[in-house]
Amino acid sequence: MSFEKIISDPFPLKAMLGDYDVTHALRHGKVELKDRDIDFADVKVPNTAFKRTVRDLEFDFSELAIVTFLQAKEAGIPLSLLPCVVVSRFQHPYLMYNTKFGELKPKDIKGKRIGVRSYPVTTVTWLRGMLMQEYGILPSDNHWYAFEAPHVAQWKDPSWVRNCSSDQDMLEMLEKGELDVAVLGSAPLNIDIQPVFNPPELYSKEWAKKHQVIQINHMIVVKDELCQSSPEIVANIFDLFKQSKTLKMLSKESAENFNTDYPMGINEVKPHLEFVIDLVHQQGLTKTRASLESLFHKSTFFE
Repeated sequence: MSFEKIISDPFPLKAMLGDYDVTHALRHGKVELKDRDIDFADVKVPNTAFKRTVRDLEFDFSELAIVTFLQAKEAGIPLSLLPCVVVSRFQHPYLMYNTKFGELKPKDIKGKRIGVRSYPVTTVTWLRGMLMQEYGILPSDNHWYAFEAPHVAQWKDPSWVRNCSSDQDMLEMLEKGELDVAVLGSAPLNIDIQPVFNPPELYSKEWAKKHQVIQINHMIVVKDELCQSSPEIVANIFDLFKQSKTLKMLSKESAENFNTDYPMGINEVKPHLEFVIDLVHQQGLTKTRASLESLFHKSTFFE
């Protein structure tokens, strides 16, 4: 290969991104950068690679849980937010308990032993926020059992969090009654394990009507190094996400939710992002309440 070829064919951008409706076109090359290839990491479950994003700075741009990003930004990790929501969902179904030990309602959670993958996990943060805002149950009112280390190495769990050993299993402990509640990624086969918010669809509908925001899970982050060296590429990346979203909406012949289904751009993202910034700070997951503008580089602040 000639030296001229090397100069004209730069290394591909390294990226980590899940395959969702809104990202499918981008993830499968239906929309592409004109002058740069994108090398997507072979990651089937994106949250398993979040530590690589924030600890190793492995990716030029990456999907990332919003709470992980807010903690990473406060810790000085050189990443900036792109105003693209790629995962959002109602969290009510994921707080679960064992009906074998009696009925449990949200108002009864105070003082309970709660198992979580990690204390700052975004789903856990949303659920803690619901308990705090809707029922007056503070994080410190419960006993938290964490089964994994946080994504951001600089974060230290509060005193009411117990770190479980590698040979302990959260679902097994819930089934045995060693935990009262657990935040699970999906409903297990054991039919005794049911949502605390039951029926979850009703709670979700009422919550959405009251707050008028979506529950953001994952957004896109970009390395500050790329923002500084190649702002035009960052702009093109943002355009790719918009194009991918448009193709998703067109493919389903449904545009009525275009401005609220996976919002993109500062104006669309702002109310949803401001809500979760408050939620994170209220729980002490950040020391200061971040301003919206501080989360973006000047090259990522797209309307």
